[in-house]
Amino acid sequence: MDRLKTEQSNPRGIPQAKFIDRVESLLNPSTCTNEDVDQLLKECQTRLQQYKFMEENKRLALNGNKSKIPNITKTLEMVQYLKERTEEDDDEPLQTNYELNETLYSKSEIDVQNLDNVYLWLGADVMMEYPLDEAIELLTTRLAVAKEAVKIAEEDLEFLREQITTMEVNTARVYNWDITRRKGLAPK
Repeated sequence: MDRLKTEQSNPRGIPQAKFIDRVESLLNPSTCTNEDVDQLLKECQTRLQQYKFMEENKRLALNGNKSKIPNITKTLEMVQYLKERTEEDDDEPLQTNYELNETLYSKSEIDVQNLDNVYLWLGADVMMEYPLDEAIELLTTRLAVAKEAVKIAEEDLEFLREQITTMEVNTARVYNWDITRRKGLAPK
């Protein structure tokens, strides 16, 4: 039986922490032993660690999605620019520098009048050819998904911070209740 479980959760299924208003609702002061209190403290600590683990995973996901947004935006802007150039009547080839890797660039000349497709890195060493319109649609969708994922991760992180605070308060309340209980049991 999970004494700290509630039926509420956030939209992504992260359970809401139960606030222990009265420790006596979970432990009977007249019959509880030190082991009972230790078990409840252990349950609080376990739940707290679960929330901290979820928080770390959400933070990693947030950082990953935040780092994708500038790359997607830059690629989308470039494909849109190429699309605009193909619609112009300018026969002048486009001179550009492109990034081969983080520190290496190369020059190229693009015949924009005969440009129908672009190649996009999809990840995992996969590159695919797309018509310009499809590439713009794909990149726009990926950008919207990444921004939504950032928003959701930030909401989840805020929710998790609240749950962590609740569990820290619960742990302190149980601990302080136990101190008071033990003082009452001590011989006078």
